[in-house]
Amino acid sequence: MTIAVGDTLPDVKIVKATAEGNEAVQSTDFFKGKKVALFSVPGAFTPTCSAKHLPGYVEKAADLKAKGIDEIACTAVNDPFVMKAWGAATGSPDVTMLADGNGDLAEALGLTMDGSGFGLGKRGQRFSMVVNDGVVEQLFVEAPGDFKVSSAEHMLENI
Repeated sequence: MTIAVGDTLPDVKIVKATAEGNEAVQSTDFFKGKKVALFSVPGAFTPTCSAKHLPGYVEKAADLKAKGIDEIACTAVNDPFVMKAWGAATGSPDVTMLADGNGDLAEALGLTMDGSGFGLGKRGQRFSMVVNDGVVEQLFVEAPGDFKVSSAEHMLENI
């Protein structure tokens, strides 16, 4: 079943990739007590993700925070070392990188995709959501191959 607006996020282990190192956290702890703009990409360093998706949230971070977002987080089914390197290469301190290395979060959300045709295996779909104290307030899931509704611009227009 796919997560929906009004649902509480599932409790799974994710890894926060930071300059200081990797920190395993439970998703309920990470999202507790704050309003988070979460976006998911099929993979770090992939073309659309690197050229548009992550840069859009970096560019619009101040605008999102001005609209009440406490934290911006990016997740992908990649290991924390890759997420850390991607964040260092193209991100900013305004975007928290969350590694979903085993795909547990994507699976629990019901938002997986099969990227085997591209050599990616099972990945998380491209989506974004606003999560307030662990509850999904808004959810934008892309159609396969699209990049529209999960963008920072679309989120800003809808919060």
